[in-house]
Amino acid sequence: MRVRRFVTSALGSAALVLTSVGAVTAGAGPAAADPCGFYETGSDAYYNHCTSDGSRIVIEIDDWGPNSERCVGPGVTWIGAASGIDGAWYAGRTC
Repeated sequence: MRVRRFVTSALGSAALVLTSVGAVTAGAGPAAADPCGFYETGSDAYYNHCTSDGSRIVIEIDDWGPNSERCVGPGVTWIGAASGIDGAWYAGRTC
């Protein structure tokens, strides 16, 4: 009887662990392919203006020398090589 209880308990524990691993794997799917705002890949820097209203905004780009500004529309805009850009953010106005 003890062996049966042990086996049943072990199988239940194994099923719980496997279910937990499956839930973590399913929940940890790929990160947002294009996150909103500034992001970098291995070699490129992008700004993703996430909007549904079609607005165009001014972003400030922290690059070598004085910061620069750029007008971007909805969606992803390539702003340069990642090695030359430290960040970019919404400048607070439209263009």
